[in-house]
Amino acid sequence: MPERSWKALIEDNDQQLAERWVETQPDAQRGLSQAQIEEDSLALVRAIRTGIQSGAGVDEESLVDRIEDLVLSRSDRGYTPAETATYILSFKEPLFEILKEQIGDDSDALLQELWTASNFIDRLGLRAMEVHQRRQEAIIERQREEMEELSTPVVSIWDGIVALPVIGTLDSVRTQVVMEVLLEEIVQREADVAILDITGVPMVDTATAQHLLRTIKAIGLMGAECIISGVRPQIAQTMVTLGVDLGTVETRSTMAAALRYAFRKRGYVLKSVNGA
Repeated sequence: MPERSWKALIEDNDQQLAERWVETQPDAQRGLSQAQIEEDSLALVRAIRTGIQSGAGVDEESLVDRIEDLVLSRSDRGYTPAETATYILSFKEPLFEILKEQIGDDSDALLQELWTASNFIDRLGLRAMEVHQRRQEAIIERQREEMEELSTPVVSIWDGIVALPVIGTLDSVRTQVVMEVLLEEIVQREADVAILDITGVPMVDTATAQHLLRTIKAIGLMGAECIISGVRPQIAQTMVTLGVDLGTVETRSTMAAALRYAFRKRGYVLKSVNGA
C-alpha cells in the first residue's frame, strides 16, 4: 500500500470527498444554505489538498486561515465551537469510506491509514476550537476595555480642577487604567488639583489601599495635589486597622467637602447668589 494513501486519496478525489461529506450533514442548518455547506466543504477539502506536500506530510499551518474563516462564518450564525468542530470531524466518514473502498482487505494498511488520517482530522477540530476560543477571549478583552473606559470618567470641575468618581472594586489592572486616564487628563487640562472620589468603592482592603497610594504618588509626581473624597466611617476604620497611612493626603468624607477644599486651594471663593 502506498505510504501516502489517505493523502493521495484527497489529492485525487477532492470533489467526490466534498460531495460525500455534504451528504452526511443534516438537511436543515441554521443560517446556512445547501450551496453554502457545499462551498465550505469543498473549500476545506481543497485547502487540505493544497497543504499536502509530497514526502513531507501535511502543512497544517497553511490550513489555519481557511479554518479561521470557517469558524468565524459559523460563529456569526450562532454555531457553538463544539458544533463547528463536530462538522470538521464528520469529514472522517466520507474519507474512511473511500479508504476502505480503495484498500480493501488489507487490514494492517487500512488500520495505519485510518489512524494517521484520524489524528490529522482531530487536530483540525482542535484548531477550530482554539480559533473560537481566541475570538471569544478577544471579545471579552475588548468589552473589558470598553467597560474600564466607561468606568473611569474624568470630569473637569473648574479651571485646574478635575475629578474622577471610582465605582466598583479597585484591582491592579483597573488602578493602572485609573492612573493613566487621570494623569493624562491632568496634563491635558493643566490641572493642579485632582479629586479621587471612592464613594462607590464597596470595600477597601490592603491591596486597594496600596493601589490608591500608588495613584496618589503618581499624581504628586505630576505636580498636582490629590484629594481623596468619599471616605466613609467604615473605610476609615478599615484603613486604621490595616495600618494604612494617609496622613500626608488630603481626605474628605464627601465630594462636596473635597470641592470646597479644591476651590480654596485654587483661590476661588464660593458665595451664594442671594448674598446669604
